Amino acid sequence: MGIRSHHLIARNVLAALALGLVPGVVAAETRGGCPLVEIGSATVRGAADGDVALEDGRIVRLAGIDAADGAAALPPGTAITLKALDPAAQNDRYGRLVAHVFITGNGAERWLQQDLIGAGLARVSGRVGNTACAKVLLAREQSARIGKLGLWGEPYYVMAKAEEPADVLKQRGQFALVEGRVLSVRESGATIYVNFGRRWSEDFTVTIAKRNERMFSAAGLTPKTLEGRRLRVRGWIEERGGPWVEAARPEQIEVF
Repeated sequence: MGIRSHHLIARNVLAALALGLVPGVVAAETRGGCPLVEIGSATVRGAADGDVALEDGRIVRLAGIDAADGAAALPPGTAITLKALDPAAQNDRYGRLVAHVFITGNGAERWLQQDLIGAGLARVSGRVGNTACAKVLLAREQSARIGKLGLWGEPYYVMAKAEEPADVLKQRGQFALVEGRVLSVRESGATIYVNFGRRWSEDFTVTIAKRNERMFSAAGLTPKTLEGRRLRVRGWIEERGGPWVEAARPEQIEVF
């Protein structure tokens, strides 16, 4: 599936979602304890490079997901409710309102981010901001991936394998998902190294800042217990000898 075809499908699916025409396909589920707070309402003007443009001039960056351009193409005039985890920290450095978008239709409230992920039109980002919210979105992503829906049916989005570091490194500078078994967990200074191979100069590695260890442990991801476990890691691929991802949030790591 090409990029243009992917965008056309995204527009058609999102238009149907907004009108409530496909409730059986990507209907929103319970938020599973995700503590989102309403911060206002608005009307959609159109799309803006993958974001949502509002009639009042604001641009909404969809929180918690990594979506392709065009995926947020809601029909003009769509009434939406905006929610956030932290109402006090709403704008990013570009002045965009970072929020979760909800659409009300046919007596039901639909969570746009959840619908996009469930339709395979977006991936869960590496910074959801809340473990409960991440679990809900990750479950929808897993279902879409198993069903090879949307982007999961494209070779570009095939899950990278930690045991093939050269292939992982091809995605340097890009957001990607990598799966593999942890060989060892080591500490050096202020950094915890989660190693997927013996050769640090070639193999895939995930780093966790020592100052964040308590946060990971509270989420059930005590770094020292990850040795020998199979993980799915999401984040930006960088090169530090071999391919490397910095895990700043617990939702970047899934144990399976």
